[in-house]
Amino acid sequence: MRFRTELTPDKLPVALQLGDRVVTVGSCFAEVMGQRLADNKLVTAVNPLGTLFNPLSIAKVVALGLAGGMPDEALYVQREGLWFHYDFHSTFWGNTRNDLTGKLLRILAEVGQVLQKANWLLLTLGSAVVYRQVETGQVVANCHKMPGYLFDKYLCPIDTVRNSLTELLALLRAYNPAMQVVLTVSPVRHVRDGLTLNGASKALLRTLCAEMPLLHTQTHYFPAYELVLDDLRDYRFYEADLIHPNAQAHDYVFGKFAEAAFSPDLRAFVDQWTTIRQGLAHRPLHGNTPAHQQFLARLLAQIEALPPSIDTTTERAELQQRLQG
Repeated sequence: MRFRTELTPDKLPVALQLGDRVVTVGSCFAEVMGQRLADNKLVTAVNPLGTLFNPLSIAKVVALGLAGGMPDEALYVQREGLWFHYDFHSTFWGNTRNDLTGKLLRILAEVGQVLQKANWLLLTLGSAVVYRQVETGQVVANCHKMPGYLFDKYLCPIDTVRNSLTELLALLRAYNPAMQVVLTVSPVRHVRDGLTLNGASKALLRTLCAEMPLLHTQTHYFPAYELVLDDLRDYRFYEADLIHPNAQAHDYVFGKFAEAAFSPDLRAFVDQWTTIRQGLAHRPLHGNTPAHQQFLARLLAQIEALPPSIDTTTERAELQQRLQG
């Protein structure tokens, strides 16, 4: 008897290799998956633009990074003595407007550089519900806790989102013709918008993610949304807020992504590195005994035998310190 519908994602037509460079962009789920890639020693820029939910804002700031553009002068806002920008997450702030501008230009330049060198972009779309600033008529990425009457909220028309994604993929291809793009829809439900509106939003994004790979080469879809909502389909895989998937769900989705996207060599390395990480986390019950010293020495030898392209500086320093202590 079966009690769940298990989903096995199709393998991507191109495999992600150990030496590849990855960038994740989009919602908080992009940060979760990016951090897991980084934890497994892939060279990963983990959501460097901060949390961005809607495709229009994602496309706008990515274009600024690639083309070396300036943040929109009309979208700076001051709140409680600090400066923010409506196109960026609230983690980017400044004590003065010039201070914030400098920070934004630096991060945009860095993002432009990593995107032009990246082999892969993991792009996670969170919501098609957008907030438009009444004064400027522009869609914003973050309202920065400003009064609600300053914005109009609505479900973005599918044609508008389609055009934005199409322009973004064309721009990425122009700056980095070899890059593979993986589209995902975040399984995090935006319940503040109401479940009905959230359902329409996710359906819109999912429809476009089905279209884009048919129209754009080197663009693929990975079903993170379906894995959580249809395969796991149980609140025990959520945090206490019943909205965000928990660590167990993240591990499951990442494992499925590895099966679908990783080369055999990369999967073998991840298994090896998982064993090493477990060894690093081990703490002896009886102190720094000779047996434990031998264990640490073997672990250090395993790390030093890894390919030199893998940055293990932190782990080697930790082990050497523990061996000396």
